[in-house]
Amino acid sequence: MMIIIWNILAIFRKELQGYFASPFAYVIAGVFWWLSGSFFVEILLDQEGIINQVATAEQLGLPIPPVDVAYVFLRQFLEVMGSLSLFVLPILSMGLYAEERKRRTLELLATSPLTNWAVAVGKLLGVVTFYSFMVLPLLAYEAIAFSATDPPVQPVLPLLAHVGLILLAASVLSLGMFISSLTDSSILSAILTFALVLGLWVIDLIAKNVSGPLGEALGHLSLLENYKNLIQGVLDTSSIILFLSYIFIGIFLTAQSIDALRFQRS
Repeated sequence: MMIIIWNILAIFRKELQGYFASPFAYVIAGVFWWLSGSFFVEILLDQEGIINQVATAEQLGLPIPPVDVAYVFLRQFLEVMGSLSLFVLPILSMGLYAEERKRRTLELLATSPLTNWAVAVGKLLGVVTFYSFMVLPLLAYEAIAFSATDPPVQPVLPLLAHVGLILLAASVLSLGMFISSLTDSSILSAILTFALVLGLWVIDLIAKNVSGPLGEALGHLSLLENYKNLIQGVLDTSSIILFLSYIFIGIFLTAQSIDALRFQRS
């Protein structure tokens, strides 16, 4: 068991070092930070932002219900971050195995003493950790904004919301890792991952037009609806189980894909 853990940590360290040594990864992070900062300012401080909307309504004496500005802002901001991540995550996952295929090193990986599961878990942990690093500045933005709220924001709500964001990212990256193991084209891997995730993102729209148990089952598969539950502060165990299931499925299918390659080479 300890050997497997050390193998996972070795792959994890290798993948993480690769991201932090890649100029392309820093370009992705820079664009992500610029876009997220722009959306942050627009949602909170723009003329059409939440604060100005509430202030204008109060100045005009318009009857408005009590508004929890911090809660509304956090929900809207993380909804945007979830949508933005749909474009970023396939790019992060596209080279997890595709580059190995292109460099002809996947065969060596497939026939090495390392188990396919250990390699897949290590690679996934590496890319999820790099994405978490990209999310860190968002926490700083929010901490500064929430420090001015009265009454103070309870830390449970933003914590649960960001756990939802990381679970969403891990699910998408796990599925993207599987697709990356099927092709030696990083671009094709990113496109196919985006198409798959987009389908899982909007599958609830299809579910609404399907009646009966099938419609309910399709609705439960939606990444969007389950992500919304968590960023709204709802500790929905079914949503957490769904994200964990997507993560497991991605790792399982990746391991089977590499195992099939190992069988071909044996």
